[in-house]
Amino acid sequence: MTIRWDGILPAITTPFTESGGVDYSFLVSHAEWMLDAGCHGIVPLGSLGEGATLTPEEKREILRELVRAFPNQPIVPGISALGTDEAVALARDAEQIGCAGLMVLPPYVYSTDWREMGAHMRAIIEATSLPCLLYNNPVAYKTDFVPEQIAELASYENVVAVKESSADARRIQGIRALIGDRLNLMVGVDDIYVEAARNGAKGWIAGLVNAFPHETVSLWKWAGDPAKTADCDALYHWFLPLLRLDTVPKFVQLIKLTQQCVGKGSERVRAPRLELVGDERKAALSVIETALATRVVSV
Repeated sequence: MTIRWDGILPAITTPFTESGGVDYSFLVSHAEWMLDAGCHGIVPLGSLGEGATLTPEEKREILRELVRAFPNQPIVPGISALGTDEAVALARDAEQIGCAGLMVLPPYVYSTDWREMGAHMRAIIEATSLPCLLYNNPVAYKTDFVPEQIAELASYENVVAVKESSADARRIQGIRALIGDRLNLMVGVDDIYVEAARNGAKGWIAGLVNAFPHETVSLWKWAGDPAKTADCDALYHWFLPLLRLDTVPKFVQLIKLTQQCVGKGSERVRAPRLELVGDERKAALSVIETALATRVVSV
């Protein structure tokens, strides 16, 4: 199956029922809505998907449900765990279930030097024949894969892309300077996408797409089209207050609240996260409601 590493791959949220379990039915309908809007696959089990709070069986069932529902669409799960053996087992099971590729993360909690982090990444990559997307997010995981280390991992044939989430637009050119177009470069921070696209990034692992898929797809298309610069800038100006919700510690709660406001989900999260309350919730609602009141429908 071909994966559009130069397109929009939503980092899908994980919906929960009132009793706290995974709402698999809504998960599928939510994914279908985004795919129908023009997205190019689904990325479950990531940071936005609250992967660290999901049980091993929940992770596998999420993958089974998505692969079963969308046999012709690429499902690219986040592969991370506290330990390397657990991550390797999940990578192998994801391939057996029928996923089209893997997003490979550093381990939860433990962050150290390149010798150990590199060994962790190589163990996952070597455990599968699936194409792998490297995920660099030093803000969330306290591990920063610099361009030289990404270039080292690019020696693996099945390493095909990188999700750059350092929020440093210079990294795109830094990677390209070392390995040219060897890897497909994607962005994982919502409020830097246009800058990164104009600097050479081709794809977007997006967050606010969970509530605004049509706008996200349009922004991706227009950012790469010089004839659409004015349209792109206008849409980006409207979208930025929402996209910035993706760049703070409570981004999961904020994006799920946004989904609830547009009628596409619930703000329910899994502990230790708690739903937003008080002034924090009011401030978020102000951003969301202002965006909805000024929304450009014809994207």
